[in-house]
Amino acid sequence: MENPYKVLGVREGASEEEIKRAYKQLVKKYHPDQYSNNPLSDLAEEKLKEINEAYHILIKGKGKSNYNNQRSTRTNNSHSSSGNNLAEVRILIDRGNIMKADQLLEAISNRNGEWHFLKGVIFLRRGWHDQAYQYIKRAVQIDPANTEYRTALNNMTHRNNTYRSFGNQGGYRRGPSACQMCECLICSDCCCECMGGDLIECC
Repeated sequence: MENPYKVLGVREGASEEEIKRAYKQLVKKYHPDQYSNNPLSDLAEEKLKEINEAYHILIKGKGKSNYNNQRSTRTNNSHSSSGNNLAEVRILIDRGNIMKADQLLEAISNRNGEWHFLKGVIFLRRGWHDQAYQYIKRAVQIDPANTEYRTALNNMTHRNNTYRSFGNQGGYRRGPSACQMCECLICSDCCCECMGGDLIECC
């Protein structure tokens, strides 16, 4: 059934007194006497059954602790399922099935450090380095003690710095400006004329 706390309109972990008070108010509100000759009587009866069931779960016997235990078990199973799916995502990435890995990853709701790391790896495999860097950086922020995430981030940072250094110092050096080229040609022409030649012919 739906969360019994929600059915009774009380906060989770509410005291027995709070639950009983809420229960009495709802029973009074949805009691059949309130809906005699009313087209909503069937709905009120269903609601009253739901209220009674929620009350029994939380008050009678060990219903409250049983519900909390069941909820905890469902949560743990959900995390376990996410873990299994993340392992499958890793396998798909290793096999090169990036599209399927991304689809499976997007279906996972528990987006922890590993989720962000794997998303970054997928972007990296696609050649989208900026997006990859952001996701792997987020993974490190979520789980700073994880050496796998931190090593990957350090490698990417080092690679980015190397590219910038190469671009600034040699591989992508900007050429001379138009003014600098003109100055060079004029000086060269003057030198040639002094030696009896003519680099730039005048019209």
